Amino acid sequence: MKVLIVDNDPLVCQSLKTILEAEKKIEVVGVGHDGPQAIELFKKLQPEVLLMDIRMGEMTGLQAGEQILAHSPQARLLFLTTFSDDEYVVQALRLGAKGYILKQDFESIVPALYAVYKGQSVFGSTIVSKLPRLLREEKRVDLAEYGINEREQRLIEGVAKGLNNREIARALYLSEGTVRNYLSVILEKLQLRDRTQLAVFFLKRTGIK
Repeated sequence: MKVLIVDNDPLVCQSLKTILEAEKKIEVVGVGHDGPQAIELFKKLQPEVLLMDIRMGEMTGLQAGEQILAHSPQARLLFLTTFSDDEYVVQALRLGAKGYILKQDFESIVPALYAVYKGQSVFGSTIVSKLPRLLREEKRVDLAEYGINEREQRLIEGVAKGLNNREIARALYLSEGTVRNYLSVILEKLQLRDRTQLAVFFLKRTGIK
């Protein structure tokens, strides 16, 4: 797996490079320190995963990521930051980033890279815990274009709000088994892997600014 590291702190870059190169299956193909370098190096090196900080001077990692994804929609971006601000979380999700984890979650960096490389979405436990609150007061989203009917949408909204199957069943007057069946069908329709990805999918389609 070829990884490009971009962080405005040279010491952080060196530490990350050392950690990642200890993994036999990871090759650090380049290191950058700001948004413009991220864009330039990504085009030049074509890494399989871009591990990038968010706060980086005049151009943030989010702004750089937006330009990279506009040019390469299939790019795998994993944001690594010390900030879990709601605004950053929402922007990263709406941008199309594959992951957003905190530098404090040191041990999760390598597993997160492997997951993103495989096409999965990765959000640290601190970020995932924010999703229900971020979603709670959002405007209703129309998912008909994805083949999702009214009842399935209500179930998705329940998942996004952090409800478990029993709570969703009670709210929709269904059995837990029926909820599980609905959830399996929904995940298959949307080609998603689990409840976290379903919540992320829903968040991306809300009216959060």
